Amino acid sequence: MKYLLLAVIYLTFVSLGLPDSVFGASWPIIQTDFSTPGSLGSIYTMITGFAGALAGFFAGRLIARFGTYAVTAASVALTAAGLIAVSFTTAYWQMLVIALIMGLGSGAIDTGLNTFVSQNYRASHMNLLHCFWGVGVTLSPIIMSQFISKGDWQMGYRVLGFIQLGITAVVALSFPLWKKTPVVAVEKTDDGRPPKLTLKAIFKTRGVLWGILTLGAYCAAEFTLGTWGASFLVNARGFSEDGAALAVSAFFGGIMIGRFIAGIAAVKLSDNTLIRIGLILVIPGLILLAVPMGMEGAVAAFMIIGAGMGPVFPSVLHTVPARFGARFAADITGYHMGGAYVAGFAVQFAFGFVAAELGYAFMSYMLIFFIALTFVLNEVTIRVTSKNKAENNG
Repeated sequence: MKYLLLAVIYLTFVSLGLPDSVFGASWPIIQTDFSTPGSLGSIYTMITGFAGALAGFFAGRLIARFGTYAVTAASVALTAAGLIAVSFTTAYWQMLVIALIMGLGSGAIDTGLNTFVSQNYRASHMNLLHCFWGVGVTLSPIIMSQFISKGDWQMGYRVLGFIQLGITAVVALSFPLWKKTPVVAVEKTDDGRPPKLTLKAIFKTRGVLWGILTLGAYCAAEFTLGTWGASFLVNARGFSEDGAALAVSAFFGGIMIGRFIAGIAAVKLSDNTLIRIGLILVIPGLILLAVPMGMEGAVAAFMIIGAGMGPVFPSVLHTVPARFGARFAADITGYHMGGAYVAGFAVQFAFGFVAAELGYAFMSYMLIFFIALTFVLNEVTIRVTSKNKAENNG
């Protein structure tokens, strides 16, 4: 039962990935259809990021009250409704309203399932979980590119929404699995309620802020490339819109491959080792991205970067119970993800306006900076939180 439930969770993470990459892949043609300046795409990502961060900050409380199953089912349904709603929009402002729904849905799924898997399954399962997110974000631009080539991006959103509805049905029908599967029990207080951790207490916990900053720097790089990668290829390298969408799918495909390999390697390697190896592997891709390239070079660069980035996000999240203790893992995971979303989407938002002034070629140098920053911040987090482990063991 436990592994049948894990299969449902993996499918749910496919649904989490589907809406994450579709906007960036379709934005070059959407902005043309709606006669909208390219830099205004940042507003959509800012709203989505704000809503996702908000959901992340409150996800721990929602999970404590309603359970992981209820929060997950409701969140997948929200993203399905959002995708279908976008397919009927006739103006950009309508997309901005729907962005709020999309962000709330994705943020709650992320926190709930990451906490659940980190507490109840092994590190290899956590990397494979995010591998399935990679399946979703890889498929999304591929599906959308087929409709972009016909000038019908709305139908692309609609098809993705229907796929999401199918996954919503599977999650809804999985309720018996959640009831029957033995999992790590959530600690209760004397009155039968889960213990609460205040915001002040979270940030007084040694190393939490460093962990959030690590994930924030990483998300700044991943979100920027995932959202603006197609625009970079169209504006700085002269690619066609559908060709750029396919190249971006190579980035997400690389993430999927990197997480699959990390899932196998996690049997022998620690989370921290996987993070270090991944960030080092990103470097050749970033160097290739910084020079003029054809289609083959773009696909190679995006795939190498994705493969290196692959193990970073899931491995950082999987360390949360070990670094800070299992008692408040849901709250601390939520703040990690909420804080990372704020940082990542803020940088992604700013890039749209920076690119309008400096050009999209600037992106490759910005990515180098944030990957280096992620490496440094993670090393600081490892050193600071090692004291937590020593105290917990002592």
